[in-house]
Amino acid sequence: MDFDYSQALTHAMGHVMKLHRANVEFLIQEYDVYPGQPILLMRLANTDGLIQKELARRISVKPATLTVMLNRMEKSGLVIRKPDERDQRISRVFLTDKGRIASQAVKEALRILEIQCYEGFTSEEKQILAGMLERMHTNMQNFYLENNPQPPETKK
Repeated sequence: MDFDYSQALTHAMGHVMKLHRANVEFLIQEYDVYPGQPILLMRLANTDGLIQKELARRISVKPATLTVMLNRMEKSGLVIRKPDERDQRISRVFLTDKGRIASQAVKEALRILEIQCYEGFTSEEKQILAGMLERMHTNMQNFYLENNPQPPETKK
């Protein structure tokens, strides 16, 4: 039997995630937050003042990609970079007041969409789905580790 990706569960999950992302973007559009930036805002809201290298690792992007993201976010007034007090070669990233407001908007958008995603689900169904997704995550991580020399940089 041929594999029909359009019928695959991973295809359906991809569509759900695309719609989730589109809804997040819709809900936060007035805050000058662009695609890819919500996770960065959430990481900084949890731990402000991270060094760029650590921030890149935590959101699973290359340092060069993070630099481009931060440049745009600095221009929008969401973040500011400051030299480390002990080592001037290291740059730390901080949310501005505007960035803190945007991170709260992102958090609220995620809360709203979490409720909407599970509309009509029982608590038991949510627990079952969470367990299945955890197993899928483990399966994919194991596959990656078995087939790649470097471990994946994934955060839950």
